[in-house]
Amino acid sequence: MQKKIVRRNIEPVQASASWAHIPEFLQRAYKARGVNTIEELEYTLSRLATTEHLKGIAAASKILADAVQHQRRILIVGDFDCDGATSTSVATLALKMMGATSVDYLVPNRFEYGYGLTPEIVEVAKAFSPDVLVTVDNGIASCEGVAAANKLGISVVVTDHHLPGNTLPDADAIVNPNQPGCEFISKSAAGVGVIFYVMSDLRRELRESLWFERTGIVEPNLASLLDLVALGTIADVVPLDANNRILVEQGIRRIRAGKARPGILALIDVAGKDYRNLAASDLGFVVGPRLNAAGRLDDMSIGIECLLCDDPLKARQIALRLDELNQERKQIEGEMKAHASVLVDELNQTNSESDNSALPWGMCLYDETWHQGVIGILASRMKEKFHRPVIAFAPADDDCVELKGSARSIAGLHIRDALDRVATRYPSLLSKFGGHSMAAGMTIAGKNYEAFAHAFDEVVREELDESNLEAVIVSDGELAVHELNVSTAEVLRKAGPWGQNFLEPVYDGVFEVVQARIVGAKHLKLLLQVEGTDLLIDGIEFNSDWVGREAELKKVKVAYRPDVNEFRGRKSLQLMVQYLEAI
Repeated sequence: MQKKIVRRNIEPVQASASWAHIPEFLQRAYKARGVNTIEELEYTLSRLATTEHLKGIAAASKILADAVQHQRRILIVGDFDCDGATSTSVATLALKMMGATSVDYLVPNRFEYGYGLTPEIVEVAKAFSPDVLVTVDNGIASCEGVAAANKLGISVVVTDHHLPGNTLPDADAIVNPNQPGCEFISKSAAGVGVIFYVMSDLRRELRESLWFERTGIVEPNLASLLDLVALGTIADVVPLDANNRILVEQGIRRIRAGKARPGILALIDVAGKDYRNLAASDLGFVVGPRLNAAGRLDDMSIGIECLLCDDPLKARQIALRLDELNQERKQIEGEMKAHASVLVDELNQTNSESDNSALPWGMCLYDETWHQGVIGILASRMKEKFHRPVIAFAPADDDCVELKGSARSIAGLHIRDALDRVATRYPSLLSKFGGHSMAAGMTIAGKNYEAFAHAFDEVVREELDESNLEAVIVSDGELAVHELNVSTAEVLRKAGPWGQNFLEPVYDGVFEVVQARIVGAKHLKLLLQVEGTDLLIDGIEFNSDWVGREAELKKVKVAYRPDVNEFRGRKSLQLMVQYLEAI
């Protein structure tokens, strides 16, 4: 797909004593992302937003403090993705640190029960005989499930971050920064961030009631759980506002110091990475997928047990199992992606990847053989390839009576709001749905697929214009020749944390192609010469569109991220190519 490289509007860096220790290229990057004072880069825990304006947290803390002090049974109900797994782990570990003696967790199997606290899951929860049920990373839309728990006399505390519907569940306490009337500053908190705040306030409640003093329990340092918070926050691709950046940076510092949970260190190790050099992107692209593989193909309890495990040897065994599941997921994903490309060609009668005018603006894809646990990744891959909102569907049952869909959006379209408009306009098409601005999930009747696909495209066309469908690479400009080195790449890697809405810098430049060859059947390996100099730099583009045409590349414009390639103890600069075009 042809893309457009657009440079950020970056103001010249002004000389300042407070910024003097930061390289000019990094100053430019920070200021382009809205960082105006050096204090904003002080990612200390003292700068975290307080719980003062987090609606419902005081009520939640009182319920949980009472449960801890009276040894009541607490059941955590999580979600089957990385945010849900880390949220479940934070809640379980923190409650036990504070003296809770009966804490269990339950994660719905996506293939049997689907998402959230449903009445069916409440029925399963009965076997644990809980006095208090705590949802993490779900529950804000679980009106029927909460009602079912209420009938059984179970107290319910909902902790979530997803956008609420028109009706809130009748829970004993709801903590969600996105609920009506909540003035908490970080609306972008992940589910794991929300439960971390709840556990922090619970500690305060117990401290003030002299619980730790009376029992001799050492008041826990909950910062020891920030590695889990960082992982869940990055993996859930929530915007990295200032508060989330503090949580993530503090978690990454623990990991680099070797103080992370044994399960996280084991997942990093089996991926062949060095925890001492970990970056936020590694949590998203290395650790997160291995943990998510459990929920996609098997049971997320495997992933949670890896995170809860205190024994490094056992943690490594579980991590190896998760790595195997991730390899299996990759194979399934590859097959589904190839099939999806065929379906797109059928939708686009031009059969031209550079001219997708015949494609729906809101693209729906479905095949009865697709794996329900992998459709989210498939939707993301197809969104990246064709730059339009995509929903991938798979059967929810053997007879395809119901379909599960996973949606990924592009800038300009709030996908959950778009689904709400479809549901309002065509009430019979959507059985249920929920999600964020950029990702959502839903269930529809199989017989409604064609009608839904048409309705979704209709709504998307109303919300977007043709300019939204043009793929844009936003560049931080051109690095000077003296900045094209290993030092720059290392500084950028550790300068984040980079992530959603605080993107890692991408640069662009013109290069002569000294050599171009294909490696691993689908990746383009380049030796580039900086125009007008003798400087040679390696580059690589993964899953390149230039396979079979690499000989045509003589002079290129490249959008890239500087990275460090380490081979046999020698470090060299390598450009991670995001896009290139022949000129």
